[in-house]
Amino acid sequence: MPRLLGVDIPNDRPTVVSLTYLYGVGPKVARELCHKAGVNPQAKAKELREDEVARIAALLDKDYTVEGQLRRQVAQNIARLKDINSYRGLRHRRGLPVRGQRTRTNARTRKGPKKTVAGKKGVKDLK
Repeated sequence: MPRLLGVDIPNDRPTVVSLTYLYGVGPKVARELCHKAGVNPQAKAKELREDEVARIAALLDKDYTVEGQLRRQVAQNIARLKDINSYRGLRHRRGLPVRGQRTRTNARTRKGPKKTVAGKKGVKDLK
């Protein structure tokens, strides 16, 4: 199992798909990496030689912001928004949707599971 930037990429998938397991590497960047490194994108990841893995790792370090560095950068951007008390920072702080989505319904991913409010009258109580 090849290891790139501290992440084990899966053996049984094509190289172009395996590279997408790295944070910050999508399909387009994976294709570019394979092309620049001179690696067959359809070859299985376990078939990569050590020099090919080293070329890919060197390209990632030199040309792309991925994994830990990208996670740190994103966290710093969110912290900056919180520090300057922007609207987006406030939404991050409260754990609500940041990009204008509705919250009356359909915000369960950000808000978490429903919290039932006690004492609220329902339809059955009115009869």
